[in-house]
Amino acid sequence: MSAILEDATARARRLSLMAFDVDGVLTDGSLFYSDQDVELKAFNTLDGHGLKMLQQAGVTVAIITGRRARCVEARAANLGIGYLFQGVDNKLEVMNSLLAELGLVSDAAGYMGDDLPDLPLMCACGFSATPGDGHALLQRHASLTTVRGGGRGAVREVCEFILQAQGKLAAAIAPYLPVAGR
Repeated sequence: MSAILEDATARARRLSLMAFDVDGVLTDGSLFYSDQDVELKAFNTLDGHGLKMLQQAGVTVAIITGRRARCVEARAANLGIGYLFQGVDNKLEVMNSLLAELGLVSDAAGYMGDDLPDLPLMCACGFSATPGDGHALLQRHASLTTVRGGGRGAVREVCEFILQAQGKLAAAIAPYLPVAGR
């Protein structure tokens, strides 16, 4: 294992809270507007299941995003994500408030972002990730850069990486494996 991967694993092992941006992370960054001026986004089901597995393993999941859209509220509710912060200008300030509320230190928190407004928060967290198509500067500063792009399974990659680092991936996958003799 490379030194970079070892460091990312050690950082992920300490996580109690993992937060995610939306556009470019939970989605591919495309924005669709209906004729009724409703904003639409496409979310990946692989990512959604990864977020559920992370929560079931005891990691608190949050969404911190600069934009505001009703479809994000619906997706967060569908995934059981109770910490949703939209229309955020200062993501680091929101994370610090959330850490205080949860009684956590920044080393126990992670954030996944894809563009420059995410960088201050990523640098303040103990663990950070960016999609494979995230901004080059974020890729240089992230603990982990995924192979997959935003909205295309990158979040699932991060969730499974965290679960593996914490020794919880096998248990998360076990209910889906065939039982011998069936």
